[in-house]
Amino acid sequence: MHEQLLKIVRLQGKITDYDISLCKEYFEPVLFPKNRIIEEEGKIPRYLYFVVSGYMRLFSFNDNGDEITSHINCPPGFITSYFNFINSTIATDNLECITACELLRIDKINLDLLTSKSENFKDFSIMVFQQSIAYNENRSKELATLTAEQRYQKLLDNYPQILHNVPLQYIASFLGMNSKSLSRIRKQIIK
Repeated sequence: MHEQLLKIVRLQGKITDYDISLCKEYFEPVLFPKNRIIEEEGKIPRYLYFVVSGYMRLFSFNDNGDEITSHINCPPGFITSYFNFINSTIATDNLECITACELLRIDKINLDLLTSKSENFKDFSIMVFQQSIAYNENRSKELATLTAEQRYQKLLDNYPQILHNVPLQYIASFLGMNSKSLSRIRKQIIK
């Protein structure tokens, strides 16, 4: 399971046998069934997860008790409540496996150890968090400037498999609309 993560790390530059051994030492492989919440709101997130396979989401509840999906992870990639994980603060969202998931996980203490022992993983870790910040800024901008149709089309263009793996109500919430609006948009696009 580590090979997929190592493949991405290698894209940033050459890694050593020592880096590979550290990766295997600190990233723990885990499997979770679909619909399992693995990190809960009201608690400090314990792990940063690398998604080898499967789909995950971050969600919270609004004042009416409705679920609001703030992030959907399509493999491969990292997911956690980043701010809360890095700062060891209480999360306001839940992390759920939408499908069965193969994951690698690392806790904050081991992430700090890994990045202190490996310059390559330190640089990689910085890059991952920079990408997370850029993604969130871009997502905020898209929610404010793109139409619902444009947001849906962009999601389809970038992640075509999402429709086969993620329930439509999660996709609608992620795109900032209700399920009825998403159904209407999907019908218009299919015509």
